Amino acid sequence: MEPLLAIAFGVILAASAYLILSRNVLRMVLGLILLGNAANLSIFLSGRLVGPTPPIVAAGIDALVAGAANPLPQALILTAIVIGFAFVSFVLVLVHRAYGALGTLDTEAMREAEPAHEPPQPTPVTSPAPRKEAA
Repeated sequence: MEPLLAIAFGVILAASAYLILSRNVLRMVLGLILLGNAANLSIFLSGRLVGPTPPIVAAGIDALVAGAANPLPQALILTAIVIGFAFVSFVLVLVHRAYGALGTLDTEAMREAEPAHEPPQPTPVTSPAPRKEAA
């Protein structure tokens, strides 16, 4: 099962990289969502897949029983899901505002909204007026 999930992680990561490199901002947001899911899957895989025993410590025992699921990756994934949802919500609000202001989701067309930064023109060097010599 772990090799199958590792292949799924690679496919999701490749799809997210493809979408993030797109010129469309909405595709970039979808790529960020996939990247967050790939990160969650990698955390899940780092905890190793074990038997169906829940991570509950029984009374009078100091540690988990052998074959119990590791609770740390599960807690990290829950935290990452909440943070990822907040991040995606914020980015979608920014995309909506950019679309309302600029009327496009194409990144190249959005560059037109930036002020043009032209390099400073060199000032011409004038030589001092020749001196008239007194005769």
